[in-house]
Amino acid sequence: MTASSEGPAASSRVAGGEEVLSWPDNPVLVEVWRSGFLESVHCGSLVVVGPDGAVLYAVGDVERPVLPRSANKPVQATALLAAGWRPRSGEELAIGAGSHSGEDGHRELVAGMLAAVGLSPDDLGCPPALPVHDPTSAAWLAAGRSPERLAMNCSGKHAAMLSACVAAGWPTEGYLEREHPLQQAVEARLGQAARTPVAAVVVDGCGAPQHALPLTGLARGVASLVEAAAGTSDRAVADAMRAHPWFVAGSGRDDTDLMRAVDGLLVKGGADGVHVAALPGRGAVALKLDDGGDRGRTPALCAGLRQLGVPAEQLAPWSLTPVSGGDGVVGEVRAAAALLT
Repeated sequence: MTASSEGPAASSRVAGGEEVLSWPDNPVLVEVWRSGFLESVHCGSLVVVGPDGAVLYAVGDVERPVLPRSANKPVQATALLAAGWRPRSGEELAIGAGSHSGEDGHRELVAGMLAAVGLSPDDLGCPPALPVHDPTSAAWLAAGRSPERLAMNCSGKHAAMLSACVAAGWPTEGYLEREHPLQQAVEARLGQAARTPVAAVVVDGCGAPQHALPLTGLARGVASLVEAAAGTSDRAVADAMRAHPWFVAGSGRDDTDLMRAVDGLLVKGGADGVHVAALPGRGAVALKLDDGGDRGRTPALCAGLRQLGVPAEQLAPWSLTPVSGGDGVVGEVRAAAALLT
């Protein structure tokens, strides 16, 4: 594979006394076609790294820091293990690194994790939410059931963070503050795995600190998990997620289904158009869609996975997203030419 890049590096300017990163002029990664008409496009950046972290292929500005959002969770989980968290099962480790759908089994597992360390859902710092899983959410609404913290898609991560605090002897109060020893350990670990310092720390949608990294760093961090030696904490996270993909996402979710379809694949999506995946012995792909949308993520990810040697026929169910018209399909969401070279 030949490495290439498009789009100028992002520059910084001062506005209102604050340093702001300007947006790069990234190429079109995904196209939306309706009845043969190009209706919409999604610009962005994508990088493929080898097992050693070397850049093999790049499109767009892959060195500009982005917010990986939940795509940071697999590496975050290794920091929790280093702090002393000892999951009682692979399922607990998988949901601690995942973004679950709030289905019954998800909520029950998280509640059990909290009870095991003497805590309850009231100790969670994530906001109440309805389940992401549509049938479960519909049933809740029909029953007049209110949003709950356990149903929030990040409750598994929060339960794991609280469990790590208990194991390390750190206070559970204030565990989401950047200055808390747990969050200091997470920040340091993310920078170490990415081979570059965290560029910024903001507040994530779940209330936890969120750490900015370039796509190259995100890809290197996740690649390091699948390449780690058996018996290490890094490998334990990768193995748990791949062995229990339903606890990483849920029923009908792309991350779960892709990990079931491609042997050895680790996949983790993040909000606002981010996705990362890694295969042992092949490397990793990380991407960010500039508009923060979700519909183009999986076709772009599949194009990156083809760069890693995953057969097109194996990825066919996710490479094209149907575009509906009336009672039928009239088009598709697909990778653009920039990703098909």
